[in-house]
Amino acid sequence: MIKRMIQYSTPPRNILVLLPLLLFALAACTPVAEESPSLDATAIFENALLTATYAITGPTSTATSTPKPPTPAPTNTATPDPNRTPPALPAIFTSQYLNPMDAPHNYIEDTCTYLKMRWDPNNASPGTVVMPIMYHWIVDENPDPAKMQISRDTLLAIGRNLKDQGFESISVQQLSDFLTTNAKIPERSVILVVDDRHSAESFENTFKAYYDDYGWTYVNGWISTTESSQELIDGNVRLQNEGWIDHQSHGVIHNIPITANSSEEYIRSELAGSISTIQAVYGSTPIAYIWPGGGFTPQAVEIAQELGYKLGFTVNPRGPLMFNWIPLADDYDAARPSYIPEGPVNNPLLVLPRYWDQDANIHIDAVRIMGKEARAYAEQNRETELEYYDIVCKPITGEIPGLVE
Repeated sequence: MIKRMIQYSTPPRNILVLLPLLLFALAACTPVAEESPSLDATAIFENALLTATYAITGPTSTATSTPKPPTPAPTNTATPDPNRTPPALPAIFTSQYLNPMDAPHNYIEDTCTYLKMRWDPNNASPGTVVMPIMYHWIVDENPDPAKMQISRDTLLAIGRNLKDQGFESISVQQLSDFLTTNAKIPERSVILVVDDRHSAESFENTFKAYYDDYGWTYVNGWISTTESSQELIDGNVRLQNEGWIDHQSHGVIHNIPITANSSEEYIRSELAGSISTIQAVYGSTPIAYIWPGGGFTPQAVEIAQELGYKLGFTVNPRGPLMFNWIPLADDYDAARPSYIPEGPVNNPLLVLPRYWDQDANIHIDAVRIMGKEARAYAEQNRETELEYYDIVCKPITGEIPGLVE
């Protein structure tokens, strides 16, 4: 069905073509289901220029600030066998395809726990990679950048490229299980998030073909406003019952992003209000918070964790996700002033990066290569890590399980 819709074409690489597509890359989302907000043109241009330049020049381009080194490997307090000397563990994997200001961060503190899950043959294999993509609005033709729209041609190009390169969609629950326990998922996975409580008709007209042909599922970032019509709610309940649309939190007021000036009362109302509304409407409890406008603070992240959220998504397209490996920034980057540094919150799972639909297609191949590189790096260091585990960890955490047929 998808192949019959519109002929796929490779997106242009010329920077003069890319810039118009990227000029709206970091705008806030809309509080109304079928509308989009105006944009801050200065901040958008600054970020679009860097993104387009990096896309054209590749990983050899440099940022204006000094890059941070990768986060060191997690520590372990177990007492090693005194008769054997454990080898030094390798540095965390990194990639030339990351922006120099973005570095992979760990979140599992205990080395033995991490290594046991990493090398359990029943879990996801090293190098398994997830590409989060966020969509806003798809139109048949003549997309309006000011409304964060893409054309159906661009949508089809993304879908075709993902499928050709072996990506399969996963759910938010699958992503959570993978990131926390290394649960098995497709080696090349994509999580497809559609912001701003779109209608059933919108999903059926734009994404249903991918579900029918590929089995791909989607997340509807649900704005828990009281302005949702009964028709809008009933249609989304039907899609959730059909099993291909999941509803996760996207705020209540939504169009006032959380900042350092936000009161605790407002933060709690946005986070907790989303949970209670989704529970009441859909009979499910959301585990992911899609930060409206990409706004978050350390306090907001702490409250989100307290309320039971397992994951959070920013609007910063820093890179893909791997087990115990999240690319984040520790400092503000003058070349990308709208990207809030996530490292200071010290909770990578609640500030996950996402790729924007406008330029996601040009990053798919880089994501695939990063997964391939990570797999090769893991195999290169496999014996060292297993020797370390045998000496230091096995007396504490036991044998790594064998393969269960």
